[in-house]
Amino acid sequence: MRILQLCNKAPYPPIDGGAIAIFNLAKTFSENDNQVTILAMNTTKHRTNPESIPEEYTKSIVFIYIPVDTRIRPLALLLNLFFSSKPYNALRFINTEYSNVLKNLLQNKEFDIIQLEGLYMTPYIDLIRKYSDSIIVYRSHNIEHEIWNRTALMMSNPLKKKYFGIISKRLALFEKKMLNAYDLLVPITKRDSKKLQEMGNSRPFKITPASILKENFKKSTAPHNINSLFYIGSLDWIPNQEGLVWFIKNIWNDIKSNWPDLTFHIAGRNAPKWFIRECVENEVTFHGEVENAHKFYENYHIMIVPLFAGSGMRIKIIEAMAQSKVVVTTSIGAEGLGFVNNLHGIITDNASGFIKGINNLLENGEFFTKLEKNSYEFASENFSNEIIGKDLIQFYKQHITE
Repeated sequence: MRILQLCNKAPYPPIDGGAIAIFNLAKTFSENDNQVTILAMNTTKHRTNPESIPEEYTKSIVFIYIPVDTRIRPLALLLNLFFSSKPYNALRFINTEYSNVLKNLLQNKEFDIIQLEGLYMTPYIDLIRKYSDSIIVYRSHNIEHEIWNRTALMMSNPLKKKYFGIISKRLALFEKKMLNAYDLLVPITKRDSKKLQEMGNSRPFKITPASILKENFKKSTAPHNINSLFYIGSLDWIPNQEGLVWFIKNIWNDIKSNWPDLTFHIAGRNAPKWFIRECVENEVTFHGEVENAHKFYENYHIMIVPLFAGSGMRIKIIEAMAQSKVVVTTSIGAEGLGFVNNLHGIITDNASGFIKGINNLLENGEFFTKLEKNSYEFASENFSNEIIGKDLIQFYKQHITE
């Protein structure tokens, strides 16, 4: 098959959840004798040098990166707020140069499948229909308006709460409007699939979780002393910031007083200065953006994901579980993954639950070892890129031949 993936961010390097989800699937497509082209926005926020992509990938995948400035403009935001009913965060990804490159690509090359990576690529459906007869796939990475609604509920600032609520409502209308404009739907979790069906999807669909490359699975083989907590993820995303600050203020100092040798390590890119100060003031080691996430995982033991807003699935959790790490998270953090509390990890939504769960892991080596083993097995059984990717390829072939 000839597959074109349209992305609103650079999928290589695969250093955040969205990029991992896109790149890993593209790699599986190419490894199964499909011709893969990636047309991605190289945004100001996540600017990447395309020449840094290793030759082992450029030999099998065509990467086309288009510089797009998606920075938030205060004046444009205010004008949108008062004089438009469309969500500003979606409009930022409608770009003339990207449209022109896409148009030229469609006029000069034929594709069997055009896969839209996320909601913000759906405005290009009309352009695709005009210049191509390809099957259009909407790969839903999450329920976008749900993220903003949950974030609004977290906000203590009344102005931010109001604004996030407005964006949530506009995104809900935007998501409903794009339903069924595509030919096939690929939701990332069973829960998201159900939500999209309730919203009105009538197109054929295939639930396809984000997955982990076989080389990134690592089974724990040696006993070790548990002496560290860690977190890795995008630190320019408000729900991640809010959750970590909540954990530091309400849990970390309590845990630290009982376990003076315990360390807490946070890694991620684009952290604001105030967040770094919060870490330093509370004896949390801040690493910034790390070059290799998998090497970072190797050094620490218990992953903390205190998330109270979001949608879709937390790919970094699965990535950590594939490295035999024990995860302590919230119901929203575990949402869509299917892992069971106290069997594959720990799920709790309050400070006392986090403290109890972490203390139990630190005190009870047998309990920790059980969760460590189950964590790895759960990830390997449910999120192998080879299995998930091949299933999606068969789904596409079925609809191409119909």
